Amino acid sequence: MTSVLKGVRVLDLTHVLAGPFAGYQLAVMGAEVIKIESPEEPDQARYQGSDADLNDTGMGTAFLSQASNKKSLALNLKTEAGRRVLRQLAQTADVLIENYRPGAFDALGLGYADLSALNPKLVYCSISAFGSSGPKRELTAYDGVVQAYSGMMAMTGEPGTAPVKCGAPVVDYATGTTAAMAILAALLQRSQRDGLGQFVEVAMSDVAMILASSHVTGYLWNGSHPEQKGNRYPFATIGCYQASDAPLMVSASNLRQQRRLWEVLGRPDLVKDNNRDRIKGHAEEAQALKQIFATQPVQHWESLLREYRVPVSRVQRLEAMLADEHVRGRHVLHRFSDEAGVLVGLTVPVSGFQLSRSPVAVTTPPQPVGAQNLDLLSELGYGSQEIEVMRAQGVIS
Repeated sequence: MTSVLKGVRVLDLTHVLAGPFAGYQLAVMGAEVIKIESPEEPDQARYQGSDADLNDTGMGTAFLSQASNKKSLALNLKTEAGRRVLRQLAQTADVLIENYRPGAFDALGLGYADLSALNPKLVYCSISAFGSSGPKRELTAYDGVVQAYSGMMAMTGEPGTAPVKCGAPVVDYATGTTAAMAILAALLQRSQRDGLGQFVEVAMSDVAMILASSHVTGYLWNGSHPEQKGNRYPFATIGCYQASDAPLMVSASNLRQQRRLWEVLGRPDLVKDNNRDRIKGHAEEAQALKQIFATQPVQHWESLLREYRVPVSRVQRLEAMLADEHVRGRHVLHRFSDEAGVLVGLTVPVSGFQLSRSPVAVTTPPQPVGAQNLDLLSELGYGSQEIEVMRAQGVIS
């Protein structure tokens, strides 16, 4: 099988999570992704993660999780020589991704207008907190700040408690996924129409709003604001209940599922024929479920309800999910062996999808800063003496 993006060259000038994840998703589909970092200030994610020793070496787990399949070029864009190298690379590239403050690359002469003039087929993706238009366009933000701004934190948590952010950086990863999807759309249009690239813009604040689409639509229709509801849903048959040993999440969502739930629990009297009656009966149903589920452990309820095709799961920690035989059979994770050197045993998520005719896979481990400097610069025609001069001048590391 041939990778779907084989032959596509991507320049990844991003840092932290959202931008690098976009580049990573293209990389696991076979694109040649060149991660370009400042030799003075490499990607800050290199110094963040669960292992302090790895953080000290610039290979923190926050970086490692989305750095596989990428080459590394350490290039100082504050120097004219560094900018010249990037312009040369842009002429060889299909995609460029950056996530700096809007206007920053334009000021360096590296904006979309500058580079598309050199390479009209270039797809240029700019990721930022608030986009390139509007009064907040120059503000810097990260996942937590956007969760706070977007209303996501205010609607999360138990009623009357302090706002709560999502445990995972969902806005970052959703932004990276959105950017990868938009880039693929631009590449598809380029291949099917006039061969020209285009400017792709992705704002984290826009993505956060899309993640709350049903809430946004509801509020704009009748002013119904999404308040904190904890684990409570409009229907009592969807919610988190305490079994005798641990919490249990049940999602008997549609009318057929709620009928099966009440019948298997021995309470056919609580079956409803329409959703309006289910909403009215929430208090009575919730009390019944609370009493019933408290009588048995989660293993009992999972086995019984799954037999009757009622969606259910115990609430478990990440470690339990990763130990599940189902996860091992899905091939979402890649574990490096001897080819990773000191990173042998490193296991990283790959992608949330597979393609039947093209591999979506990790093939090379994450690289130290500037690991491919010599190869990439030599490919552009720089001799060994010129490369040493650039290193001495701080253009590269």
